[in-house]
Amino acid sequence: MKKLLLLHGALGSKDNFIELTKALSGDYDLYALNFNGHGNQQIIENEFSISHFANEVIRFLDQHNFEPVSIFGYSMGGYVALYLAQKFPNRIDSVFTLATKFEWTIESATKETKLLNPSLIKVKVPKYATTLEQLHGDSWEKLMNATAKLMLGLGVNQILTDNDFRTITVPVLLAVGDKDVMVCIEETTAVYRLIPSAQLLVLPNTTHPIDRIDIVALSFQIKRFFT
Repeated sequence: MKKLLLLHGALGSKDNFIELTKALSGDYDLYALNFNGHGNQQIIENEFSISHFANEVIRFLDQHNFEPVSIFGYSMGGYVALYLAQKFPNRIDSVFTLATKFEWTIESATKETKLLNPSLIKVKVPKYATTLEQLHGDSWEKLMNATAKLMLGLGVNQILTDNDFRTITVPVLLAVGDKDVMVCIEETTAVYRLIPSAQLLVLPNTTHPIDRIDIVALSFQIKRFFT
């Protein structure tokens, strides 16, 4: 069976893919990993970046002696997957991204990071704080602060430029939900037009959080693309 690597989003973990793994288990050899600082892992702050996350994937592929692998990347995981496709095209067979934010400016990064305030979240959204603690342990606040710093860095210096997207040669499908308030259809379409071998998919009645996505519909689209 085809090997499929699942890459989680910011403040997520490989545990986010439990239901998706169940839906795909009969069709693919499925793999997942936790990025630095996620899933109860210690945060190495000087390695908390898109490029370092990509290096973690390369090490994972080397450890498992993988040939070129297909990747499904959710949110930040999709950005890492496209970075890999651009920098290491011989290691990546194809990429499916969902809910990946591409329009990083100082203004957009500042807007996103205003929500990443651990003290405020513990008061205003205690259930979310509890969920983060379950996913990442006592270091979830440190992880959130590191994530905010990463986003602000992307606002100042985008890791993937328009010219980078133009040089991606592997098959790519960029998916976005029509009700996603974090990632708009327009920014996804703009990148779709830059990547020569890209496809665009808009999922109806779909918001950003992965736990609210229709897994049956998503697994159908994944199978359609990677088959």
